[in-house]
Amino acid sequence: MTNPLESLMPPVQYANTNGIRMAYYEVGPRQGVPVIFCHGFPELAFSWRHQLKAFEAAGRWAIAPDQRGYGLTGGPQAVEAYDIENLTADLVGLLDHLGVEKAVFCGHDWGGIVVWQMALRHPDRVASVIGVNTPFMPRPPADPIAIMRHRMGDEMYIVHFQKPGEADAVLNGNARKAMDFFMRRPGEAAEPSAGLASERKPGDESVFPLVKMVQAYDPATDPRPFFLTDEEFEAFAQTFERTGFTGGINWYRNFTRNWERSAGIEEKVKVPSLMVMAEKDAVLPPSAADGMEAYVPDLERALIKDSGHWTQQEQPEAVNAVILDWMDRHFPK
Repeated sequence: MTNPLESLMPPVQYANTNGIRMAYYEVGPRQGVPVIFCHGFPELAFSWRHQLKAFEAAGRWAIAPDQRGYGLTGGPQAVEAYDIENLTADLVGLLDHLGVEKAVFCGHDWGGIVVWQMALRHPDRVASVIGVNTPFMPRPPADPIAIMRHRMGDEMYIVHFQKPGEADAVLNGNARKAMDFFMRRPGEAAEPSAGLASERKPGDESVFPLVKMVQAYDPATDPRPFFLTDEEFEAFAQTFERTGFTGGINWYRNFTRNWERSAGIEEKVKVPSLMVMAEKDAVLPPSAADGMEAYVPDLERALIKDSGHWTQQEQPEAVNAVILDWMDRHFPK
């Protein structure tokens, strides 16, 4: 079966960067400041297909890579090879390959963490930052895994992901079911969430026990609506059936390492930035962005109504309008 990626995306290209061969997709004329779209978990460059199409129509330059451990890029086996130093260095190497001095970095979910860190670690290569759902997250006062385990329990997915091989076995063996579970809009009865600021009461079960939820999941009884076409779903399902989820999970396995190695880095984003928030995101709700101006002084915010976590795919027209308007005002053609 042909993967629909071939018909729904621009031709794939490759860049040798930071010891890996990174697959990327590019649109628009090679002029002006490009936007680098960085996906999250469990996603692909394909997650930005609507934005690539809109940027191409607007005559703007845009690039979306399959990042380390994902899709056609792949990556090494060593867990520490997926730390934030490597994830940001990969993007610096992509810029070098493209012959670009600076780019606008736009990231969703884990890609959001990466693009905010780009502004701290490689400020000379960053023209601005756009966070989609993911706010700037200051360095916590203690190991973030210990904090999440205490507040949300051992089966909270980021905590659970620290166990070697365990979550991988469940997700890799149920890739199609897992993508069906992930890629849906919030249910009608979804309650407002505190996201990663959630705190369980003593004796309560873990918050966000994703692996357990996937194990118990029955797509036939899920009332939540899809936002993907059958062809789009196949692009994700076939890719993760081939690659598994371990590469992406390894990003999470570096939370403690990233925290340990980030001591002393100045937490100030010194470029104009945009924070795109999703009204109904259960993990990264709009409240997660409260107080960002202390770290990102030149910040503009936009709220996407009636969107869950997969904002750029659930509400692409609204997201495209916000980002292109911001680009027109900050980086006119």
